[in-house]
Order: sequence, then structure tokens, then C-alpha cells
Amino acid sequence: MRGMNAYRWMFLVGLVLMLSAGCTAMTGKSLGENIDDASITASVKTRLAAEKMSSITRIDVDTNQGTVYLNGTVQNIAEKQRATDVAQRVNGVQQVVNNLKIQGQ
Repeated sequence: MRGMNAYRWMFLVGLVLMLSAGCTAMTGKSLGENIDDASITASVKTRLAAEKMSSITRIDVDTNQGTVYLNGTVQNIAEKQRATDVAQRVNGVQQVVNNLKIQGQ
């Protein structure tokens, strides 16, 4: 019985190591970096929603190694700048790349 638990434990450790290596191989980032980027993305989206910008549904947020990429369309230059300001205030953001287009331009 005791030997069986040791095999299960070794199997689980091996499985976790393989999954972690798989994450790194697929994205080039560690599991922790993937989690950090996902957390930053969620925080930026939450703060943008709190701003109640009329074009929030047309802003896509992606994060890669602390760099936030804003893509989509906003109604004016003020909304574009406000989106950048909001993203920069999120903890963990290293840089913001604002690719937002202004509607009608």
C-alpha cells in the first residue's frame, strides 16, 4: 500500500513537470509568466469596464511578458489616451502598446 502511494506521488509530480514544460514549449513563457500576463489582462479589462467608456466592447486587451497591447476601435482621441492611462496604472504593466483606431479615420 505504501509503495502504491509513492508511485502515485511520483506520477503526479512527473505529470505536473510535463505540463509545465508543455506550457513553456508552446508559448515560450513559463507557467508563472502565463499566469501573470493573464492576471494583468484581466485587471486592465476590469479597469476599462469601470471607466464606462462607450466603446469598451470594441477594445481587445492582450498581454505578453508585461507588455499590454490594446487593439480595436474607439470613438475619439480622448478615449484612446484614457485607455492607455488606465492600462499603465495596472500593477505589473511594463509597457502599453496602443494600436487603437479612431472610428471614422
